[in-house]
Formats: sequence, C-alpha cells, structure tokens
Amino acid sequence: MWFFGRKGASGFSASSTAEDVTKGINGTGLTAIVTGATSGIGTETTRVLAMHDVHVIMAVRNTESGRKVKQTILNETPTAKVDVMELDLSSLASVRNFAAEFISSGLPLNILINNAGVMAPPFLLSKDKIELQFATNHLGHFLLTQLLLETMKRTSHEQNKEGRIVNVSSEAHKFAYKGIYFDDLNKESSYSPIYMYGQSKLANILHAKELTKCFKENRVNLTANALHPGSIATNLLRYHKIIDGVVDWVGKYFLKNIPQGAATTCYVALHPQVKGVSGEYFMDSNIAQPNSYAKDSALAKELWDISLTMVAP
Repeated sequence: MWFFGRKGASGFSASSTAEDVTKGINGTGLTAIVTGATSGIGTETTRVLAMHDVHVIMAVRNTESGRKVKQTILNETPTAKVDVMELDLSSLASVRNFAAEFISSGLPLNILINNAGVMAPPFLLSKDKIELQFATNHLGHFLLTQLLLETMKRTSHEQNKEGRIVNVSSEAHKFAYKGIYFDDLNKESSYSPIYMYGQSKLANILHAKELTKCFKENRVNLTANALHPGSIATNLLRYHKIIDGVVDWVGKYFLKNIPQGAATTCYVALHPQVKGVSGEYFMDSNIAQPNSYAKDSALAKELWDISLTMVAP
C-alpha cells in the first residue's frame, strides 16, 4: 500500500484507516443508522463508530447476521451501544416499515449513513418492479432519508448539533458517462450492469447535492455529502465469481483493505473538519472532484422529482 501514502489537505490519505481518522473523537450522545452493516465497510463503520461511543443502529436485510456482527463488536467493546433492525432497501414497503419502527422508538438521529449496495448483477427487478441497482443503491436510500428527515431536524434542534447524511457512492459514477437514462431505468433490452451501477452511484452524489440545496434554503442544521470509499475487495463482486477470484488474489497488493475502505465514511460522519461542509464529494478522506454530471443542478432536481414520484405510496 506504499503508493497510497500521500496525505491531502485533511492530513489523511488513502492508507489512513477508519480508526486513524476518528482518533480522539468523542461520539457520546450521538445516534447513527448504518445500512448494509453486516459485511465489509458497513461492519467496520459500525465497529469504529461504536468504539467512539456512538449508538449505532445496524439496518440490515439479514438480522441473524446482524446479531452476529453485534456480538463480535460487543466482545471487543463491551460498552458499545449497537442495535439491529431489519431493512431491505430493495423493498419500499420494508423501508417504510423500518422508518416507522425507528420513529416510534423515540430515538434521536444524528447521522444517517446510506452505505448498502449491490454491484453489477444480471438484470433483476426489485419487489417494486424497479431495476435492482437503482432501487437498492438510490431509491431505497432516497425514501429512507425522506422518512427520517424530520427526526434528524428535530434531533439537531433539540441537541443544537449538526446532523450528517453520508451517501456512499463510488468513482464508478463516472461509468455513467451519459448521465441518467430516466426513460430506460427498467428496460432489460438496454441493460448494462456496469453502466447501471455507475448510474446508481451518480444518483447518490446528486441526491446529496439536492439535499444540500434544500437544507440551505430552509436553514436546517443538516449536511449531506457523498464519497468514494476506494477500490476494496468486498462481497460487492459476488455476481462475478471469476473477477472476484482475481480480486482476492491480487487485491492485497493493489486494493485498500476494509479498515482503509471505511475511513472516508467515518471521516465524513464524525470528523470536526467536515462541520458545515455539505454537497461535496470525498475520496481518501479529502474533498475530491466528481464528473460534470454529478455537478449538474438541473439533473439533481430532475432526479429528485422523479424519485419522489417513484416512491409515492
């Protein structure tokens, strides 16, 4: 990992780990939701936030796996506050059920980490008949965020603390080199696994951009940012066994490990350097530049309006 050592303006680099970027930070009194917390950077993000006394709700499809991860964290940090709740982001009904259950719990919400995702599967439709990557990576998180915004606003007001929304995107957003094909979202005949993955990751950045616009217009003490965690060997490649095997073989030499992969998420979620920063795209725990489509305000508004229509009951 020697070639990942150059530090940016934040003082961190691609070789920094999640523990490195959160060293000395006290998260007591904060509550966070992490989607997709049963594997990879979601698990590491949960572990590190819990180390810093953040109360973490693991929002996961497989609650049995979630409970195992929780126990592993408790074995390491017995004082950790970790809860497991069921959430299937490919089902809008599941998103609504999760949000209703969380809101009824009366818990505050300071940090929402939209981390879960699927990458380049064969053509599949969600339970709502929406292309799976767009449904899971963007639309489920879009609805989840909408449903939890009032709780985040109330928490921010009552605690006089900034709330943070963190969208885990990817440099793969650049694969969507022609933007978002709104008219072809669910067409199998024109389906390209990699392009559609890039499209969903582009949507994550545009979502944060439009959220920021809303927060500034309404003078809300919330921020929304997107990030690229880095190239990491995780189970995202489970649909591509041959590629996954090659990645396992060479990944230790050329890819980030999971603690390094979770660093930017934890940095954007917790670090005081990010206070007041919103609508940005981060990489290696530093502000980076996405492609031109990710900066397109008109495209962000179009995505917002179409997403609202698609998630309407």
